[in-house]
Amino acid sequence: MANIHPSSIVDPAARIADDVVIGPFCTIGPNVEIGAGTTLQSHIVVTGHTVIGERNKIYAFAAIGIDPQDKKYRNEPTRLVIGNDNVIREHCTLSTGTIQDHSLTQIGDGNLLMANVHIAHDCVVGDGTIIANNVGLAGHVHVGNDAIIGGQSGVHQFVRIGRGAMLSGGSMVRQDIIPYGMYQGYPAAPFGINVEGMKRHAYTHTAIRAARQAYRLIFRDGNTIAEAVTAINALADSIDDEQAKKVCALMRDFIESSPRGIAR
Repeated sequence: MANIHPSSIVDPAARIADDVVIGPFCTIGPNVEIGAGTTLQSHIVVTGHTVIGERNKIYAFAAIGIDPQDKKYRNEPTRLVIGNDNVIREHCTLSTGTIQDHSLTQIGDGNLLMANVHIAHDCVVGDGTIIANNVGLAGHVHVGNDAIIGGQSGVHQFVRIGRGAMLSGGSMVRQDIIPYGMYQGYPAAPFGINVEGMKRHAYTHTAIRAARQAYRLIFRDGNTIAEAVTAINALADSIDDEQAKKVCALMRDFIESSPRGIAR
């Protein structure tokens, strides 16, 4: 049986795993599911059609599954789905989706959301990300696996942040951030490849070199996006390392499919 503090209010219809811990003064709504090993510290609201996976740790005053901050929202039963092994720190706010997108806000596995992070409606956050204090993601933002977003940064609606990218604190992001790129500023502009991040995730030396070469083709050689795509294809064809080929393909596909354009 779940360990629920007597001061907390848990709707009888909520589905709570047996070893969940719910601390003082929490409120859990009827359409909530909380998986095994998850801990809610205190003063937390979990509402809406929300699924929280296993072994998550949620800190005080977080608001999970709240209504979208979207004037078009009309109480549709949209969802928030949170994976496993996430840490969600104090005062984070996570909204459900809207019917204008896929009716779903989704958080993957193993993420760290530091204090006061806002994840708006219809955002998709991958696995292993670090989103630092006071970051705001506007609606429909997609964040790739292993990305790092520095504190006080703001991300415009519909922006995509690529896998392994790193944003310096205080960045204002208006357009898409390439995989493995490092960005800073207002507006955010690129200044290299996240080499240390790639090393930490065991990318080969050849793969890291390929990312740096692709970066040059996108930003430094005066190419249009179409020209950069062709050049990255040629680069991939010249490499035998399979991981390096995948890096090239990811960066090529990302810039080729960018609906908002690439931040430069």
